[in-house]
Amino acid sequence: MEYVTLNNGVKMPALGFGVYQIPDDAECEKCVLDAIEVGYRSIDTAQIYQNERGVGAAIEKCGVARNELFITTKVWLSNAGEAKAARSIDESLEKLRTDYVDLLLIHQPFNDYYGTYRAMEAAYRSGKVRAIGLSNFYPDRLIDLYAFCDVKPAVNQIETHVFNQQKEARNYAKKYGIQVESWGPFAEGRNDFFSNETLVSIGKKYDKTAAQVALKFLIQGDVVVIPKSVHKERIAENFDVFDFTLTEDDLHTIEELDQKKTLFSFHHDPAVTERFVGA
Repeated sequence: MEYVTLNNGVKMPALGFGVYQIPDDAECEKCVLDAIEVGYRSIDTAQIYQNERGVGAAIEKCGVARNELFITTKVWLSNAGEAKAARSIDESLEKLRTDYVDLLLIHQPFNDYYGTYRAMEAAYRSGKVRAIGLSNFYPDRLIDLYAFCDVKPAVNQIETHVFNQQKEARNYAKKYGIQVESWGPFAEGRNDFFSNETLVSIGKKYDKTAAQVALKFLIQGDVVVIPKSVHKERIAENFDVFDFTLTEDDLHTIEELDQKKTLFSFHHDPAVTERFVGA
């Protein structure tokens, strides 16, 4: 496993296992146990995923020491604000069956996220959290929050994949010492992701799949990835990306796939904001 070092010195695996869209606790528990057995040590969940209890059960049963695991969860916008966020953090810890999480993120840049961040800073200082950060914050909001907080965000988890490589966001994150983490590294299969000719062709050189090439592309670009699957063979396949290195020519070829736009939701779109805040 390769690691990145966050701006507070905490080491984070470069590859983790995501549990988005696995809402059933029993299935989530099984998938996380499979992932840990394969070798994953980083698990990414969120309050809104409704599977923190499944992750917690897996943590308790996996047989791996808690200090060898890296657990991430996220505060949903309905729990925004200092007091409400603080209560929700304690609830997440209870569901996860742990005294602390390794990384806590604000899930969306809406509602009173400044109050939420203050609650996260308090949790960080009390030892309930080892690192705090953001998710889905575009550079403008990231810079604004960075300028007016005490504990600087360590991570920004954003849509990042070969079709939306987020070069501007990554440059700003690097400027401020913030680690970029990809959600949706496979673009959820959109644009015929898994049969993309460029990724398939490069993969044949290394006896790797398009998915493995896409993950390696991001990891080599200093982006943390958290692929998700409910199939153990795919979970293992996604983990098997540390025995090859893409060449500079490979990297440049994949860079040409960048469409420089989201395949999901553009957070500056008023309609998207209305949907998130329920207006």
